[in-house]
Amino acid sequence: MLTIFSNRSGRFCDKVTRRSFLRIGSLGLGGLSLSDILLAQSQSPAPANDRSVVMIYLPGGPTQHETFDPKPHAPAEIRGPLGTINTRVPGVQFCELLPRLSQLADKFAIVRTLTGMKNRHECFQCYTGRPGGRSEDDEPAGGWPALGSVVSRIHGPSAGGIPAYVDASPKMGYGPYNQRGQHDASSKVSWPGFTGIQHAPFFVEGDIRTDLVLSGIDLSRLGDRRALLTSFDRFRRGCDTEGVDCFQQQAFGLLTSNRLANALDLTREDPRVRERYGEIQQTDPSYGGGPQSPQHLLLVRRLVEAGVRCVTLAFGAWDWHANGEPTIESLARQYLPVFDHAISVFVQDLDERGLLDHTLVVVWGEFGRTPRINVDGGRDHWPETQSILLAGGGIQGGRVVGTTDRSGAVPVERPVHVQEVFATLYHNLGIDTDSAQIPDLSGRPQYLVEANRQPIRELY
Repeated sequence: MLTIFSNRSGRFCDKVTRRSFLRIGSLGLGGLSLSDILLAQSQSPAPANDRSVVMIYLPGGPTQHETFDPKPHAPAEIRGPLGTINTRVPGVQFCELLPRLSQLADKFAIVRTLTGMKNRHECFQCYTGRPGGRSEDDEPAGGWPALGSVVSRIHGPSAGGIPAYVDASPKMGYGPYNQRGQHDASSKVSWPGFTGIQHAPFFVEGDIRTDLVLSGIDLSRLGDRRALLTSFDRFRRGCDTEGVDCFQQQAFGLLTSNRLANALDLTREDPRVRERYGEIQQTDPSYGGGPQSPQHLLLVRRLVEAGVRCVTLAFGAWDWHANGEPTIESLARQYLPVFDHAISVFVQDLDERGLLDHTLVVVWGEFGRTPRINVDGGRDHWPETQSILLAGGGIQGGRVVGTTDRSGAVPVERPVHVQEVFATLYHNLGIDTDSAQIPDLSGRPQYLVEANRQPIRELY
């Protein structure tokens, strides 16, 4: 990977260091460099397509009762300690701790009856739409690729060489939460999937131990081509130049292009916008998840503006068992206000900039939580259903799809399978899942979703 270190000190308003946002992440997996990936991508078509998908992953599995499917008339052990609030959509209520999203409910849709997830603490099933890592999963040769890898394989890079797939997630303590193909309770690694390493995500925050460092270059100097070439010449003199071919130079040009550098440089953003997004809130490291970082959401918006087709981001830590921890009420009161603010500002910002119409946002975790609060005051894993948020990309806002039973345990009306969500995401990107196929590593063609799975019709 290549890291461009800033000589400037200082922090953003969310206490994230400037240096962390100038790091352009790890692509040198399996011995392949960025230039190798660009070489492979150059062999793929790059049709005009300004549509994007943003996947906001909530590591640990958020509770549906304390978010988008409250059960105010259920017994206390199911209802929980929190009240409800009316939304802008008549007859629809959210948890009382989501006032901003409640007033924005006409801009997005809620699916309350998602099915098809396994009881596994891992990001893999959110990013691929499939289970993996165990013999019963019957993965194809090479493993299932992530949504963004499929998009990269089919559409190729965006104009100007902007990578099709970027992961903006911070590194998290629990391995399977990171987008590296690790699995819960399995030693198998499904990485990077059968699309190959050339379609792995471009990591904004990578492993600094394998960085190549261009000393003395910061973003303020990227526009000065003379100084940049001088620094690059100095860099090349300090390493073996025999391998510096046209694709390595293209890689350098991409990483130091105004377009990508500007997208990654949050100091170019109006300070009022950075302030509007808000400050970071760290989460308990014992959860293994990430921080709640609204500034990462701002970075995601800037990447979409730059032309990235698929951006993924992990936000927070949601494994709220409460076994020896705070209760579900105290956890909700600590973390839901930041979630409410950050997601609502992100959706509003996309809308105000004309990006929401062609950017489909999905917010979800790997499963829901149990209807009944446990003896420790939390909720346990519950793959039978969960609530997810979908916004933009031409879907109709103000809609609620599906109904769960009185306890929020199972769908009683319109279960929505995870593969229908993926069909919806691909549809937004102009990919026909009825016909599109990609060969796995054995040469066997694989459809992108299961047979007969279609986009969620109620959203259109």
